[in-house]
Amino acid sequence: MRSARRLGTGPGFTVDVVTCVDDHRRWSPPEVGDDYRVVLVRTGRFRRKTDEVASLVDPTTAYLGVPGEEERFAHPAGGDVCTSLSLSPALWRSLTGEGRRKLRPTVYVDARVELAHRALLTAARSGDQQFALAERLLALLSSVLGQSSSDHADGSATTGSKARLVTVTRAERLVTAAREAIAAGHPAAEGLVPLAELLGASPYQLSRAFSREIGVSLTHYRNRVRVGRALDRLERGETSLAALAVELGFADQAHLTRTVRRHLGHTPTALRRLLTGRPAHER
Repeated sequence: MRSARRLGTGPGFTVDVVTCVDDHRRWSPPEVGDDYRVVLVRTGRFRRKTDEVASLVDPTTAYLGVPGEEERFAHPAGGDVCTSLSLSPALWRSLTGEGRRKLRPTVYVDARVELAHRALLTAARSGDQQFALAERLLALLSSVLGQSSSDHADGSATTGSKARLVTVTRAERLVTAAREAIAAGHPAAEGLVPLAELLGASPYQLSRAFSREIGVSLTHYRNRVRVGRALDRLERGETSLAALAVELGFADQAHLTRTVRRHLGHTPTALRRLLTGRPAHER
């Protein structure tokens, strides 16, 4: 079951929260989109298939949709909550360079983009849709669409033999399985060697495939996921950074602070003030 709630609207755009409570491994019947949209995941994860190509979508991945595109969904991990940004054709063209750039259908969402996503949701609740919401929306879209048209290696094959295509497919499956293990908090995901063993690959194969497919190292990605979880807790007003560090698997509070600052440019304390609007003290 899927439901949508309108958060805001402005010239050429709408912002909706879409909640899905499905729990099925099989692909849904095909759906045909009728708008230009960017969808970011707030919580949960699911699979999306377009042109017979399946991708894993979670808070570290956004996807782009265009009118007339057929898509299917599967929810083997349960429900999810997403933010759907629907754009008018004119706004879409202005943001994507009038169609001169080729866009990838899925985009890696780093911690800074996730923070921009959270700032957008805060602006939507502020009631200032003409300025605050529009400004946050454009900043977020600029980041997402900019990454979608960037030149980082995404593992896609343009020319080459059938063997090359099979190699890419295996790499994609390996990376997807690694991402799911990390998202699920599997014990093997605490280290490269046990994770590779779980997935039936060598540590070198896994590390190389991950960097090629996602564009960041496996270490960076795992920390990015942990930073996202830290943002969740900070947004809810978590006050004990020492306890949070232990819970998220950091060596100590200093390790948590260094990692968060590296990914977001702010300390956890500063982020807590930013996300909650209330001063707080580290313990």
